[in-house]
Amino acid sequence: MVYHMTVAGLERDLPICKVSDDLYIGAFVIFGDQELTVAAARELLKKAPEYDYLITAEAKGIPLIHEMARQHGDKKYMLARKGAKLYMTGVFESTVHSITTAKEQHLYLDTADAALMKGKRILIVDDVISTGESLTALEALVEKAGGKIIGRMAILAEGDAQDRGDIIYLEKLPLFNADGTVKG
Repeated sequence: MVYHMTVAGLERDLPICKVSDDLYIGAFVIFGDQELTVAAARELLKKAPEYDYLITAEAKGIPLIHEMARQHGDKKYMLARKGAKLYMTGVFESTVHSITTAKEQHLYLDTADAALMKGKRILIVDDVISTGESLTALEALVEKAGGKIIGRMAILAEGDAQDRGDIIYLEKLPLFNADGTVKG
């Protein structure tokens, strides 16, 4: 089963995947889809508020934020990692429960990046916003660093996220029943 949709002017078929017995989602993955990544970045930048830095969580938002930064002419963007790395000067930590991950995860921000964010306008970017858990974890990191959140963006808003007034997105992605029909 697939869900056919148009994103940033490009048609794609998303495989419908089981999350639980009564919840299925359209799997949206931009990894390897250079054409979609470039087009989505372009369309998101048209809607983006003025910002100083972009931030995303590892891993699916990385190609998108990289392309947005490249098109915008940014020299740097921030990345919240799923694990602390040896090269980090220190870390800020936040916890997240994502719809696509079965267990609790932690996000880490390098204190060097946090220092750059202090007092700056930060735009949070992700590929899909669904439950908002990843977004909440990113917000906590930005706030701990002293950054000013000026917007939240995603390519797709899934399920209840479509009704949120605080995010900017390109397209709606419904949730699905086991038979592939859209949840009502």
